[in-house]
Parts: sequence; structure tokens; C-alpha cells
Amino acid sequence: MRVYFDNASTTPLLDEVKEVMTKVLHENYGNPSSIHLLGRQSRIIVEEARKQIATKLNASTGEIFFTSGATEANNMALISSVRDLGVKRIISSPTEHHCILHTLDYLEEKFGTEIIYLGVDSEGAVDVEDIRQLLVNSSQKTLVTLMHGNNEIGTLSDMAAISEICAENEAFYHTDTAQTVAKLPIDLAQTKISFLCGASHKFFGPKGVGFVYINNDNMIKPMMYGGDQERGLRSGTENIYGIAGMAKAFCLAMDQMEERHHKVLALKNYFRDKLRSEFEDIQLNGATKGLYNILSVSFPPSPKSEMLMMNLDIMGISASSGSACSSGVENDSHVLQAIGHDPQRKTVRFSFSHFNTEEEVDFVIEKLKTITPIIVA
Repeated sequence: MRVYFDNASTTPLLDEVKEVMTKVLHENYGNPSSIHLLGRQSRIIVEEARKQIATKLNASTGEIFFTSGATEANNMALISSVRDLGVKRIISSPTEHHCILHTLDYLEEKFGTEIIYLGVDSEGAVDVEDIRQLLVNSSQKTLVTLMHGNNEIGTLSDMAAISEICAENEAFYHTDTAQTVAKLPIDLAQTKISFLCGASHKFFGPKGVGFVYINNDNMIKPMMYGGDQERGLRSGTENIYGIAGMAKAFCLAMDQMEERHHKVLALKNYFRDKLRSEFEDIQLNGATKGLYNILSVSFPPSPKSEMLMMNLDIMGISASSGSACSSGVENDSHVLQAIGHDPQRKTVRFSFSHFNTEEEVDFVIEKLKTITPIIVA
């Protein structure tokens, strides 16, 4: 038996998505930039996908741009805000994904951008009033970049409150929604956001394709130069079958959002309750009401827990570690360090999908009993 509890890293490709992609691969090989029939047919696929994603997010089709994934989309948003929109200061947090943090390092070094990192509490949450005070007390053009859902511990940011504060103070607002788009409701007509990013493989679509929402008010320059693809903003022949697959996966996820949410949350709660009843000294990282598909579990130190991740893999369980390895030495990830996690404890991130079952949870619990010696009598 192989149990896959690493859905926050990536998700399997749905059969319905695979069918759409296979059909496009076989039949729609024309270049979308060509004016002949085959080219026009491919262009229709790309634009229909754009329309589907825009409609589900309540955005304009002209605000959706296709990318290779969320990393490219986030880079585009952050770099363009400084290069093209006059941003001199960026407010962020220490628990962002590395594609944000490393880009902020680059902007600070290359452009002299002022980077301000908000403090986070023990659950990884920022205080939105800190954002308000920073914006009220400065006239510098500012971008606030805060991820919607943390990929390690599942903590959610208050998108509506942050959006309102940014709008009141004429600040740009960028949010990395790689973990939440198509999982949680997002209405871009109701919530003012400057940039929003997503990755197809997080919602059962293909890898290597994603999108960025860029509010029509923000006029930015290309990140790559060449042809006129993506309205001149991102040159290069479009990944037609990837885009078609992403749109199919996105529509399925949006249409089935409530059903999937209910099933996955019930499974997460079942797993959490099993852990608490079977083991002593289990700690959960992140907010109690965080992302419904992520459970970050901290195990007490013991000789057996040192090889926890390797043993889980050997026993047929795919999950993620809460540590980062540098020069052969394992340390807590930057997220766990930011929330004050005890580095002597071992953390595993279990992340679920609607394909997972209680039987799989029971299997993992029984295997954990052989690895983690502290069990409730």
C-alpha cells in the first residue's frame, strides 16, 4: 500500500484533465499565432481557457496571463511592481514561500527596495493593524505581498482586511494563492487585489503551467521579449495542452469546491483526532482554522524520530518534512523558525485530497506507532 499525503507539494493529474490534454496533443498542433485554420483552432483553446479562469474568479479575461507556474507569476508581479510601477517599499512576512523571499532579496540588492518583514505570532499569522500603521505613517509607494495560505503550516491571511487596508492607503496588494486558488472562494470583483498567482499542479492539473492575475489598473512591461504572445507581456509560443488541462482542472475544482472541502476537512479532523488519542505530546503547527487540507504535526524528540521521514517513505507513506538540509545538517524550515518551533522536535506536513480515505489514515497511524515510541497507554 502506498499512501500519498503530500498534496500541498503537488497533486495527481485527473483522468478528465488527461483526456482533454491528450485530445489537444493529438488534434491541435497549430501555433496559436498562425492565422490559418489550425492556428486559429489553437488560439480558440487558449482564449477559452483564459475566459473560463477569469469567469470563475470574477475577473476580466484581459487580466489573466498564462505562465509556467506560480514561481514565474510571483516573480513577474514583484519585479514589475518595482521596475514599472514605482514601488519603493515592500511589506511582507518571514513565512512566505522562497520564490517570494528570494525575489525580495534580489529587489533589495538590485534596486535598493526597502523590505519590511512583519512579525508573526506562534501560529504564523501577521497582525493586519501592523500593515495599517506602516502604510498610514509613510508616503512611499508600497506593495504588500502576503500569501493567502501558508504552504507549510496552513495559516491563512485575511485577504479581505488586507485588501481594504491597501485600498484605503493606495498601496498595491500582491498575494500568492498557489495553495488556495480553486480551494477557497476568491472573488476579484469584490476584493481589490493588484496581483494574484496560481499553479495548475496544486489543483490536479499539469505541472509547468500557471497564471497571474494582473489588475487592469497596473500597466507593466514584459518580463520576456520576443513575440506578442500574452498580449506582449510574456513572449513565447503558448503551452496549449498545458493551458487546456489547467482550465479543465480549475473548472472542476471550482465546481466541486464545497464537496471536496467537506470531505478533506473531515479526513483531516479524523487524522488529527487519531493522533491525539494514540500519541502523547503531539503538537500541531499553524492556526486551528487554517487551510483545510494541511496538517503540520510536531513529534517529540526521540532516537527513532531522527529518521522519521525516511522510515515513513520506506513504509509506503509520502509526506513532507518540516526541515531544510544545509551542508548535511537538518534545521527547521524558515517557517518553523519564524513561529518559534522547538528545533529538537521533528515536524511532518501531511496534506490531503478528496482521493484520500480513512483507511489510509489508519494505515499511517499504525506505521507511526512503530516509529514514534511515545504512545498513549
